[in-house]
Amino acid sequence: MTSELDIFVGNTTLIDEDVYRLWLDGYSVNDAVALRVRSGILEQTGATAAVLQSDTMDHYRTFHMLERLLHAPPKLLHQLIFQIPPSRQALLIERYYAFDEAFVREVLGKKLSKGTKKDLDDISTKTGITLKSCRRQFDNFKRVFKVVEEMRGSLVDNIQQHFLLSDRLARDYAAIVFFANNRFETGKKKLQYLSFGDFAFCAELMIQNWTLGAVGEAPTDPDSQVDDMDVDLDKEFLQDLKELKVLVADKDLLDLHKSLVCTALRGKLGVFSEMEANFKNLSRGLVNVAAKLTHNKDVRDLFVDLVEKFVEPCRSDHWPLNDVRLFLNQYSASVHSLDGFRHQALWDRYMGTLRGCLLRLYHD
Repeated sequence: MTSELDIFVGNTTLIDEDVYRLWLDGYSVNDAVALRVRSGILEQTGATAAVLQSDTMDHYRTFHMLERLLHAPPKLLHQLIFQIPPSRQALLIERYYAFDEAFVREVLGKKLSKGTKKDLDDISTKTGITLKSCRRQFDNFKRVFKVVEEMRGSLVDNIQQHFLLSDRLARDYAAIVFFANNRFETGKKKLQYLSFGDFAFCAELMIQNWTLGAVGEAPTDPDSQVDDMDVDLDKEFLQDLKELKVLVADKDLLDLHKSLVCTALRGKLGVFSEMEANFKNLSRGLVNVAAKLTHNKDVRDLFVDLVEKFVEPCRSDHWPLNDVRLFLNQYSASVHSLDGFRHQALWDRYMGTLRGCLLRLYHD
């Protein structure tokens, strides 16, 4: 008598998302097993502690072997050793490059060097994030930075192309790269109320409007390496910003600008009298920030200056956010009615971005 037996052999690599999360969070095998036991998995599956230990170790070995491929995500897609469905590959990559808000907030704007890496012990203690996870996140930031810092074209597109990240995560990494390259100060006490999302929002505006890539002009030198680069601020634009100083240095222009803004906003602002009294100080603050951006130190202190020169004075007078919005809109637009002012395009490029940043930085 013969028996027929159907056999199916598969080699799809199994990925347990919960165990992957524990591995990414930097837990040892034993700690991961303890956390899985605490979750009630033994009762749910009927498995023994020994089986759970073996299962966790097996997953950890797989993740360690996958890690070198995750350092260059396109390699994960084209390798043949691990049979992983595309949706699972995307999950592995996205979660490997995900980061903790508390961690990125500690390193944002710092040089991605060995010096900063030495501080990871302190950051781990401060944030409660395991040292192993801190190192993974820091190394990811540094890896992405090194790959894209000298590339032409869109920073977000370059990150997506080389690391296969989602649009949102690629934009976050673009902000991290941009801040690391320009070394913006984010750690001062007066900036602690700002989230990574606040800074990332401002980074996106600056990349779109203040960088070499924002200019969009064909280079005169065919060998030029600076066209369409989103990492570096446009130095020529920063130099030109000194021309805006006439708005506060010329008394007639300053008085006319104030008159135009006050006429347009009378009866529309709850803090009109405070705005009228402080107009010149606020205007000097905003224009002087622009005029100083030719110096690297002042570029680094941009957010400190914006908070000191605009956010704090308005906050101390209890400006509602909507009043801030109305003021900034009218303040920006009224310049177009100043006959003696000849730098309208420069002003729009500067204030268009600054207005968006200030509204994001202002928490009433």
